Amino acid sequence: MKANLTAAIVLSCLLLAAGGCDFLRSVSGRPTSRDIQKKAELIQRELDRKTASLDSMKLVEKQLKDSLAYLDSLRQLRGTLLNPSKLGGLFTTKLESRYYIVIGAFRERTNAESLVKKVSSRGYPATLISFRNGFNVVGVCPSGDPGKVYDSLKKIREEDFCPEDVWILVNE
Repeated sequence: MKANLTAAIVLSCLLLAAGGCDFLRSVSGRPTSRDIQKKAELIQRELDRKTASLDSMKLVEKQLKDSLAYLDSLRQLRGTLLNPSKLGGLFTTKLESRYYIVIGAFRERTNAESLVKKVSSRGYPATLISFRNGFNVVGVCPSGDPGKVYDSLKKIREEDFCPEDVWILVNE
């Protein structure tokens, strides 16, 4: 009997040494180190996904705050933001930028073209924009960044060709 007990103890020690804790854990229905590792990797992936989502939300929040700051600055300059749809929509012109500073609106296309030449000769990028209501407007300093268009508006207002009622076209 003592031999059987000794053999059982030796066998248990060998199994423990060969299988380690994972063997005993699997026998008892508990998670093994592999199960724990998989769970840890799953938790890390979820944490990374949520961190990326939070970072994205922080970026959007910053952009929104910046845009609101530019809008406040624009109000102080007594500027106006208008969407083409509120003016009857664009005729056929496809605009490539989101923002344009509009320095003139004309019924006669030749008058608008003349202003485009004048402004272009002074080094400002100018675009002729046609509306369905028949007006041709001259947009300068196209940009996709509200900060850049605000800075350009301040600069344009100092030019002699800039009228009092200059406004920003928002192409949406």
